[in-house]
Amino acid sequence: MTEAAKTPSPLLYPRVLLKISGEALMGDQGFGLHPPTVQRIADEVKAVYDLGVEICLVIGGGNIFRGLQGSAQGMERASADYMGMLATVMNALGMQSALEDLGVHARVISAIPMDQICEPYIRRRAVRHLEKGRIVIFAAGTGNPYFTTDTAAALRAMEMNCGAIMKGTQVDGVYTADPKLDPDAKRYERITYDEVLIKNLKVMDASAIALARDNNLPLIVFSLHSPGGFAEVLSGRGKFTIVEQS
Repeated sequence: MTEAAKTPSPLLYPRVLLKISGEALMGDQGFGLHPPTVQRIADEVKAVYDLGVEICLVIGGGNIFRGLQGSAQGMERASADYMGMLATVMNALGMQSALEDLGVHARVISAIPMDQICEPYIRRRAVRHLEKGRIVIFAAGTGNPYFTTDTAAALRAMEMNCGAIMKGTQVDGVYTADPKLDPDAKRYERITYDEVLIKNLKVMDASAIALARDNNLPLIVFSLHSPGGFAEVLSGRGKFTIVEQS
C-alpha cells in the first residue's frame, strides 16, 4: 500500500494507538528481540493498517532494560529510567524495520532527540505522518524519568486525537485476578477507570489510567497472541475489555 490516502475505515475507530510491552517482542527468549515474534506483531499491525486505520505505536523496553528494576538494585532512579527509554528506542527501530519489510511506511519519533537514527517529537509533524498514511512509533516514553511508557501511551494518544488506546497483552482482557494463577478469575466485558484504580487491577499504571479517565479516552485490552485479534477487536468482534467512563 502506498502513502496515498486510503479508503475511510468502517471500523470502530479511524485512528488508534497500540500499546505493547517490550516483553511481547522477546518471544520465548528471556531477553532482547525475537525477530519472528517482532515480524508476527508487524503482520498484525499491517492487517489493521490495510483496512485504512491510522496507527500509532508505543512499545515498552522491559525486554532490554526496566528502569524500576535498575533502581531497585541500587541505580539512581533518573539514570535507570533514561536507560529504559533508550531500550524503547531500540525496540521501536526493530518494529520499524519489520513494518518496512512488509512495505509499510513507518516513522520512529523519539521524545529524546537522536537525529541520526530517528525524528524528534514534534506534534504537528507526527499528525502529518498519520495523515499521509504512515505508521508512527513513539519512542523514549515522555522523555522524562519517573513516567512509564503506559503514561506516554495515554499522552500521545490524546495529542494525536486517537479514538482509543489498544493495549495488547498476554490475555484477552481485564480479569478479576491473574487468570494464569486463578482459574476462577472472571473477565470483565466493560469496567470503569475508577474501578480499575480502586481494585488495583494493574491494567496500566495509575497515572495513565487517570489521564485517560480525565480525558474520556477509551482503553481496549485484548490478547496480542490471537491471530487477527487486533483487526477483530477494531471491528467489535473477538474477546476484549473496554475501560471507559461509567
